[in-house]
Amino acid sequence: MQKGKLLGWMLAAVLLSACKKSDDTEDENNGNWKELPEMSASPRSEAVAFVIGDTAYVGTGFDGEKQLRDFWKYNPANGWSQSASLPAAAAARSSATAFVIDKNAYVGTGFDGKVRLNDFWSYHPDKGYWEKKAPLVGPDPSINLARRDAVSFTVNGKGYVATGSDGSGTKDVWMYDPLADKWIARQSFGGSKRTEAVAFVLGKNAYIVTGTNNSELKNDLWMYDADSDNWTQKNKIANVSDDSFDDDYNIVTTQAVAFTVNNRAYVVTGTGNGVSKATWEYDGVSDRWTQVRDFEGAARYGAVSFVLGGKGHVASGRTGSLQLDDIYLFEPNATYNEND
Repeated sequence: MQKGKLLGWMLAAVLLSACKKSDDTEDENNGNWKELPEMSASPRSEAVAFVIGDTAYVGTGFDGEKQLRDFWKYNPANGWSQSASLPAAAAARSSATAFVIDKNAYVGTGFDGKVRLNDFWSYHPDKGYWEKKAPLVGPDPSINLARRDAVSFTVNGKGYVATGSDGSGTKDVWMYDPLADKWIARQSFGGSKRTEAVAFVLGKNAYIVTGTNNSELKNDLWMYDADSDNWTQKNKIANVSDDSFDDDYNIVTTQAVAFTVNNRAYVVTGTGNGVSKATWEYDGVSDRWTQVRDFEGAARYGAVSFVLGGKGHVASGRTGSLQLDDIYLFEPNATYNEND
């Protein structure tokens, strides 16, 4: 073979290999986002979401002008329809929090446009109504525990509310006993005060991560063992160690969302160093994060998330001053499909 033809063949082979590698990278099984029909509700941010059975509920929030009290339910087979709004006795609100115990949801705290709130309301889907529950108060009711932008989770049949802003960041943790309709103080969060964090549950342990305090984005991750009422610090979510595992970490954010699928947690979107579309997967066994398929909607913060049918969902939120009403489904380990 002539030298010129050999070089040409080698160059073509290199280019073909490069193209094939790019295609393989694009088709890696690192997740796929799929856009679903938009919410029937008005665009909003800083709402709450919860799942009971095979139905997700999204409600409250801020539409750019006012706080909201309406709720909407979503089922993949039936789409969106309106659900029972918070009752008139409950203030419209944004930046609230929600958790589910058994088949009842609990929604509380938040901001009504003027003041922070400490009330809680329970939704009974089988009866379609809201019931007032004990407000978030401690042993000394003169101490105001009202807050916004808290996190919540459910472990061992108890609900938990932690962190948030009462004017500045907080780190207290409160457990709700549904049988006694009572709030009980638990061990304070192990990290520093913060607001606008996220929480998720893996197995019997809850985790709190991200958020901000005094305009400083937080990079620590903490695990909570409800049985021992103890917090344990895990690896940080930024490149701060001398090891290589965190060299590419860029997870530090605020106003993100989190959900859990197949014993992996996912932290998505948020803002901090710019508005994010990143999706990060957390393995609680190895205590490691992996960046997977970027969120395919508009970069946003103040969204909601939930899990239906073993798939994560991210909906609503805002980008700048624009409120959003779209919704995307995430399938972990699926092959990327650019056409959905």
